[in-house]
Amino acid sequence: MTTMIEMTGRTDRTRRTGRTDRAGHVALFLAALLLAACGGGAEGAPGGEAAAAGGGMPPMPVDVDTARRGQVVDAVRANGRIEAMQSIELRPDEQGRITQLLFREGQYVTAGTPLVKIDDAMLRAQAAKAEADRDLAKQKFDRLTRLRTDDAAPPADYDEAAAGARAAEATLAALQLQIERTTVRAPFAGVVGQRFVSLGDYVTSSSRLLTLQTTDPQRVAIDIPERYAQELRPGQTVEFAVASQPGKAFKATVEFVDPVVQEEGRTILVKARAANPGGILKAGMFVEARLAVATRSGAVVVPEDAVQPLRTSNVIWAVVDGKAARRTVTLGSRTAGMVEVLTGVSAGEQVVVGGLERMSEGMPVAPRMRGAAMQQQSESGAKP
Repeated sequence: MTTMIEMTGRTDRTRRTGRTDRAGHVALFLAALLLAACGGGAEGAPGGEAAAAGGGMPPMPVDVDTARRGQVVDAVRANGRIEAMQSIELRPDEQGRITQLLFREGQYVTAGTPLVKIDDAMLRAQAAKAEADRDLAKQKFDRLTRLRTDDAAPPADYDEAAAGARAAEATLAALQLQIERTTVRAPFAGVVGQRFVSLGDYVTSSSRLLTLQTTDPQRVAIDIPERYAQELRPGQTVEFAVASQPGKAFKATVEFVDPVVQEEGRTILVKARAANPGGILKAGMFVEARLAVATRSGAVVVPEDAVQPLRTSNVIWAVVDGKAARRTVTLGSRTAGMVEVLTGVSAGEQVVVGGLERMSEGMPVAPRMRGAAMQQQSESGAKP
């Protein structure tokens, strides 16, 4: 019995001790929570401000350029063709059989160079007879002239002899001219093109012999819409390109503006002279031309990269006090990678040219000039 009582007493003490320990743990846990709450209240404000300050968006680096004033050229784009200043198909003045071809296709010839010889044997025989008739008529006229001086010849005979001498001279001159025309000569300096005859061909005045055209200078013929009629005048500049010389620009000066509007297409024909010392420009080539119709100085221009085209407007992002500012702009002429800004941007303002897709109104930006950025990339790429 005694033993059982002692065991019961130990068990009670153990239970009481366990309850006391659990109560102490709970009290310590509550005290810790209270201290944490008090500490958080005392230090929460400074920590929150530091997080807010350190967690904001940093300025985004963007490439910028400067809107500047420059000269702007209003231009009309058109298609056209190269034409020779002079281009003909030579035909003979006299009919006959070809006895000589005095040229090579593609040969450059000067004005007056013999090109084709036609048989002139019959004409030469006729000229010899006409020469004899002329000499006889001249002798008769001289004899009557002497008799007329002595009043021994009737006036009618004298007049008849004078007329006969002149007629014989004219007949001989006509035959000599025909003989001269049996040799076909170049009417101007140029390059011989395709020939259409061979030795022995019989030709008439309607037969094509060969082509001849000038090569330097050449003409650029373009068709301009009639709405620009009041702005067209001789002396304007045409810039053009041809497919055989990619990337190369040629220039020509307007010489002719057609006073008549073509009914088909409602266009005006404009022709401009272009130097062609190397023979690069060949007649018939297709050209893409740009005709300058007006020039303005002091216009505001920006790089084309700065323009963000939207569905209903064009936008340029300017940098104002380190932040992005959205500008809706009106554009004018475009030339050589630059575009004219009529409204929305002033000269001297910085405009974003790189990173436009990430822009938003008021966004902090870190601008860097385009040239400096490219140089920095080049230097970093050069380092090992």
